[in-house]
Amino acid sequence: MIANFVLYLSARVLVSLASSMLSVALGWHLYLYSNDPFDLALVGLLQITPMIMLFIVSGWVVDHFPRKFILVTCALCEAGIHFGIGYNMFEGELNKPFIFTLVFIHGMIRAFYSPASDAVLTRIVSREFLSRAVAITSSTWTTAQTLGPLGAGLLIAWVDYQAYNYLVAFACTGAVIFMLLPPITVNKPTERGLKQLLGGIGYVFKNPIVLPSITLDLFIMLTGSVMALLPVFAVDVLHVGSETLGLMRAMPALGGVMMGLLLAKLPPMRKAGKRLFLALFIFAASVLVFAMSGNLFLSLAALWVYGASDMISVNIRSTLIQIATPDSLRGRVSAVNMLFIGISNEMGDFRAGAMAALLGPVLTVITGAGMAFAVAFGGYALFPGLRKLDRLTDAHVKEDANAS
Repeated sequence: MIANFVLYLSARVLVSLASSMLSVALGWHLYLYSNDPFDLALVGLLQITPMIMLFIVSGWVVDHFPRKFILVTCALCEAGIHFGIGYNMFEGELNKPFIFTLVFIHGMIRAFYSPASDAVLTRIVSREFLSRAVAITSSTWTTAQTLGPLGAGLLIAWVDYQAYNYLVAFACTGAVIFMLLPPITVNKPTERGLKQLLGGIGYVFKNPIVLPSITLDLFIMLTGSVMALLPVFAVDVLHVGSETLGLMRAMPALGGVMMGLLLAKLPPMRKAGKRLFLALFIFAASVLVFAMSGNLFLSLAALWVYGASDMISVNIRSTLIQIATPDSLRGRVSAVNMLFIGISNEMGDFRAGAMAALLGPVLTVITGAGMAFAVAFGGYALFPGLRKLDRLTDAHVKEDANAS
């Protein structure tokens, strides 16, 4: 079981590494080409639109078809997307309609990959190890977010548009490693018809732990995300180059990695609800400091805290959702969770890019910090059940019986 977990982690890191490098490289090349922050907003919108369109179908697919096959297929398709973008940029000329089309297709792929990768975890680790596995998985995923932006910045400076070739190699290697996983059983749903398709939505909205957890993630990132504006801050506020942009993108991930490793070593968390809301308040404060900073080192420190505080809340929320969801619904609930995360991240990027085009980057991020504080205070008042939660295992539900 440990060997399978290591394979799973390795493949997931490689695919995530390719995606995080794509985000930096594409954002940098688009902004240099057009000097328009709205292009960065469009990338976020085109990523989330297919997730909204397909989340019901993708959740059903993950609960009915071999999850290993889905992971392999998606990783190979991502490699194709990276190749297409790199080929288009080979001569340094950007065909924006073609690029945006590939970005949209990439969003379609992620609509199936994300719930499948989340749903696999509980089938390859024991329940006793699940909380630590979530922390380790989050840390290794965040490691990819650390190395990816930094590597992308260095690759752009070194080989410029040929950097996309490395993304193809990472995604293909991830697909090969996913192939090495053994067959993974699925507890198939017992519902029929429309109820089966909408089972994940119904479960989320009636569960007193899953709904608040997903909702908080949606609104805190929708209002407080700064990642899409980092190229703008790098060029127009801090006046630095692509290498430093890579470092800026890496700092939230570095904070997340360090905090995730600490969480993996600590004993099971107590007073988890209160710690969750404390992490949200710290997250909002880091956004405010970043917005008001004109100093590179202070900005990097704020981004580090941004990532570390987010890791605490992500670890708590992810563990709660895994524990509080039966396996027969895990694909569909993961798809709903993916939709909320996608909306929060991609629409958060769209909000930031669109507001920055009107208000400028600094005022946009200050406004986002204020809204993030409002989300944290509102959640604390509206979700007393989550606020009073002690142990994460208190959210446990009985698993379904019939695996196939």
